[in-house]
Amino acid sequence: MILKNNKVVLTGRDGSIEIKRDEHGVPRIKASSYRDSAYGLGWVHCNDRQLQLFLTRVILEGRAAEKIAASKELIEADKYMRSLNLYPDLLEQKKFINKDVLECVESYSDGINACFKDSGTVFEFKLLKFVPETWKLEDTMMLSKVFTFFGLTDVQGNMEKLIVQMIQNGIDELRIKELFPYITDKIDMELLKKVKLAPPIIPEVIEWLSKIPRFIGSNNWAISGKLTESGKPILCGDPHLEVNRMPAIWHEVVIDLPEDTIMGFSLPGTPMIVIGRNRNIAFSPTYTFMDMIDFRVEECKDGKYRRGNKWHSFEVRSETIKTKKGSEEKVDFYENELGILEGDPFVEGFYLIRSWSAWKGCGAQEINSTYNIMKAKTVKEGMKHYKGLDAASFNFVMADTAGNIGYQMSGRMFDRPKGVSGLIPVPAWDAKYNNKGFVSKDKLPSLYNPANGIIATANQDLNHLGSAKPINLAMAPYRVERIEQLLKEKKKLDIDYMKKIHYDLYSIQGERIMKVINPLLQNSDKENILKDWDYRYTSDSVGAAIFENVYSSIIETLFGDYGFGRDTVKYLLNETSIFNDYFGNFDNIILNKKSHWFKTISRDDILKAALSDGLKKKAIEYGKTRKIYFKHLLFADKLPSFIGFDYGPIELPGNRATVLQGQIYKAGGRTTTFSPSGRIIADMSDKYMLTNVPGGNCDRPFTKWYKNNNSDWLNGVYKKMS
Repeated sequence: MILKNNKVVLTGRDGSIEIKRDEHGVPRIKASSYRDSAYGLGWVHCNDRQLQLFLTRVILEGRAAEKIAASKELIEADKYMRSLNLYPDLLEQKKFINKDVLECVESYSDGINACFKDSGTVFEFKLLKFVPETWKLEDTMMLSKVFTFFGLTDVQGNMEKLIVQMIQNGIDELRIKELFPYITDKIDMELLKKVKLAPPIIPEVIEWLSKIPRFIGSNNWAISGKLTESGKPILCGDPHLEVNRMPAIWHEVVIDLPEDTIMGFSLPGTPMIVIGRNRNIAFSPTYTFMDMIDFRVEECKDGKYRRGNKWHSFEVRSETIKTKKGSEEKVDFYENELGILEGDPFVEGFYLIRSWSAWKGCGAQEINSTYNIMKAKTVKEGMKHYKGLDAASFNFVMADTAGNIGYQMSGRMFDRPKGVSGLIPVPAWDAKYNNKGFVSKDKLPSLYNPANGIIATANQDLNHLGSAKPINLAMAPYRVERIEQLLKEKKKLDIDYMKKIHYDLYSIQGERIMKVINPLLQNSDKENILKDWDYRYTSDSVGAAIFENVYSSIIETLFGDYGFGRDTVKYLLNETSIFNDYFGNFDNIILNKKSHWFKTISRDDILKAALSDGLKKKAIEYGKTRKIYFKHLLFADKLPSFIGFDYGPIELPGNRATVLQGQIYKAGGRTTTFSPSGRIIADMSDKYMLTNVPGGNCDRPFTKWYKNNNSDWLNGVYKKMS
């Protein structure tokens, strides 16, 4: 075990493997080959993150009720996971993993299993009487692919279903298209009103699915050496995921090989460093919001679906949900060439069927490309590897020691018929709506050494960088606009300035919406505070708190009272991630003086009513509204915080539109977050990288490596990995 500062030496196939922690708890693995380093990483992941590894796997398998507890919520979570059938051709995909990569992935599994054999089961699993099964190659493949579905594809799908709900609640086509300007389709309103939407996931299921890492937002940027103090490129990244969990999602590690050193953030369950650098190239992703999911409308009766005038039987996939008490429940899922039906075809009616572009025929490439990027020597080479990804839809930004910077979008995009946006479900029985395979990867957005020397992404629309148009729902561009604004303000950029950008709290969203609100403000104490607000979400800002009260009232009034109901809007604001991802769509209506949403009342009258409502709400210093706990992955809230499993309260800085994004909302009654889950800064003039992360590297609550990084993460202190 390496829970302390002692050194461990393992025996690999090509020599000895030395593992030692540094003073921050980061393991350094020294090996003579890639396959031996993968063995060492598997060993370290099991040593540091056994709970995360095996708990995540059992949830992804849909076996939590069988292995953890025979509870109603876990049975429902298992049903949901089984319904997705996210990897129907797993065994076939194994054949397409490159031979050298396959060796490394298998060696990684061997490392996990060797550590587990030596160390035994962690106490949490002992209490549950759960003994994890052997880790297999298939488990790594599953995690690599599924990680790209949750928080990415599923959020897009939820928004597309919300559009159907809006139509069913009486929102007309003009307002729908104004709120979602990428919709090019002629909407068949009458058909969509007939669709029977499957019930939403019950809140208890959401709590358990939150154990799976969800890649939600992120920032990354690279700047050319002609703009830097060092004369070489600088790359920065900060992936935004849930942070209020212990341990942190990412596991930091350094791998020393004779020919290279690779350092950065690894994802337990996979043998790759996915964010970081080697001696030649640095790399960091953000989510790209590519639309990889389509819904079609199926007409069903007697267990069949229609194509033209003919009726066909679904393929029936039967799953058995076992429980720890020994009981079983059988569940049938219905599939055809388009995907998985969300409903019961034996009850006559119209249902949605879900198509995911990465459902079949991919998965091996996620392993190949992500592993090979660790060996890349140039940005051009990195772009080639990233372009090969299928299930993973990301914006990858890179920089190399030769002075190059680059950007590549990844993902498999449906080649839709002309006029089909992908946002509106279309009739499955009409062949004219059939997709024509997939768009060529060469058409995806990319950029190499731009003239202005800056590449920055923050989940905005990047369609203009390619001939394909993969994005039809994007996050608002406020964060990337602020990053670019700051990068252009200073002549010679350096690492200290990058740190300031990482922690910047200025809101361009606040600035723009206040321009609309300011003319309507009177001279009350709160209104005067709001007038003087500097658009920064600092801890002591009362202006930021008042603005948030007013902003939520605007959303509730405009889209609730004059849209689809105040209760629905409050639910979207407080209990889902949908608004947190797509608030820019709603802002576009607020910032537009003339809108179809202002049919019966002027925008100013709506804003006045919202101001009156928002100013009545209690307003205190912004930081006092931001208290959260970092919670143990399994025993959250089940034990008093002084025992040490949960940590807090701490103040989560930032807001939805600041570079330091800090969003707090509830899912199924459980508080969750979007915030930087780690930060990296790499100046390619040197061989080191600066990082900070929330929480420690180890999931053992009573070790010094459980929460040792929290203070540095909050206070802008970086450690050096070299």
